[in-house]
Amino acid sequence: MGGGEKTEKATGKKRSDARKKGQVRRSTEVNTTFCAIAMFGTLLAIGPWYIDQMQSAFVEFLSPANMQNAYLGLNTGQALGIMARMMIVLGITVAPVLGVSMVAGIAVNFLQVGFLFTTQPLQPKFDKLNPINGFKEMLSPKKLVELAKNLLKVTVVGLVAYNRYTTLLETFAAYIGHDIEMSLLNILQDAIMMALEMCIAMVFISVADFLYQWWKYEKDLKMTKQEVKDEFKNSEGDPKIKGKIRQKQMQMSAMRMMSKVPEADVVITNPTHYAVALGYDDSKFSAPLVLAKGQDFIARKIREKAMEHGIQIVENPPIAQALYKACDVDDQIPEDLYQAVADILVFVYRQKGKIK
Repeated sequence: MGGGEKTEKATGKKRSDARKKGQVRRSTEVNTTFCAIAMFGTLLAIGPWYIDQMQSAFVEFLSPANMQNAYLGLNTGQALGIMARMMIVLGITVAPVLGVSMVAGIAVNFLQVGFLFTTQPLQPKFDKLNPINGFKEMLSPKKLVELAKNLLKVTVVGLVAYNRYTTLLETFAAYIGHDIEMSLLNILQDAIMMALEMCIAMVFISVADFLYQWWKYEKDLKMTKQEVKDEFKNSEGDPKIKGKIRQKQMQMSAMRMMSKVPEADVVITNPTHYAVALGYDDSKFSAPLVLAKGQDFIARKIREKAMEHGIQIVENPPIAQALYKACDVDDQIPEDLYQAVADILVFVYRQKGKIK
């Protein structure tokens, strides 16, 4: 739709349509990084409890009594009972870590995208099965950027891990001969700290990826000038059609206005350019009412309608122009024209014999 260079920012409708299709400004690197930080941070905070739970699980399941029972043979019920108990213990142990990680993932995703539910991305796209399209996709700029990003991640994370590992390597020998539980806890804490440092290094890559995804999202949504015009026509209506509608509305308004001319007491004219039909009912209104007004063609039609129904026509260019400019249809005339219009009405009523 519409050729030319895409130089225009996306309209609100284009953004809304893209969002419904699941096309949003989102970085998966941000989600992954902050979920990992939440997970390893939780592990660091509950490290002693975590080690204690795992130790209790091993003690329980590898106790001499259980080993003896296993040696003698377990029936199906006993085996299933042990497995169920093991799953419960492991579930309780990993629940805090998985729970925090899940909450962090939902929170980060919500901060990036907001609330969005759509099945559009899940719909099958059979063009992806085309090997030619797949080969083109492999060499696309998007894939090259992903490749460069992955190489950067591996390099940065590898450097951080290597630096941390060489630092910790000297401390491992000190654990020999020490309490196993304390040594295991220290090794776990060191491993988690190394993982956190790797995640913190990934924060910079995540921020850069988020900015890139933002830029790419805006770039992909850009529109040509013709697309903007076409969208405006579709949403607001074709100007030609709107013009015809306005013309029809004006014709209907003019017809309603003409139907009131027979109720007028007088039509004041310019004589040809303006015509204003006035009616006065002192039981309803405090001043004469403009029943119809028009210029040129409409003015001629008002005069013709007035002559058809025997309505008095009075030529008074200043008053006709003043009434046309100051009043709309169904308006009462302004106070500064009371006297001039009253003189005209008195003249008309005398002509009709209503007053002496």
